[in-house]
Amino acid sequence: MTFIPSEAFKSISYPDRTVKRADRAVRCSPFQLHFFQTIRDNSVFLTAIASNAGVESSYTRSPVSELVAENSLLWLIQVGVLRREVDGQGITDSFRLTPLGRQLVEKWEQEGQGVPAASLCDRMGNAVSRGLGVFL
Repeated sequence: MTFIPSEAFKSISYPDRTVKRADRAVRCSPFQLHFFQTIRDNSVFLTAIASNAGVESSYTRSPVSELVAENSLLWLIQVGVLRREVDGQGITDSFRLTPLGRQLVEKWEQEGQGVPAASLCDRMGNAVSRGLGVFL
């Protein structure tokens, strides 16, 4: 049996277009960096994200309804940042980061800032992508 040092395991390399789309989707979402840092290691249930609970936990900037939170989370799943947690009985209502999501969080942590604010152009591009189901 061959031992492979942990340094040999490299991060997945994604096309620039994929990373840019995911980055834009996160910046346009209502979630803060603390939310993504938390779900890197622990699953978080939808009820902990919605309403005032999300603000109190520093997961969201302002209170969001369960529907808005779930729609935002589903979009982040589509662009490859998140995945739904699965237990022995099937899919749950909790979420975890994907390797792409981990790369984005690590980048923002190294920069020493939170999730950067989205520009008007970012918001328009994200809205078009979400509305038309086209990955721009």
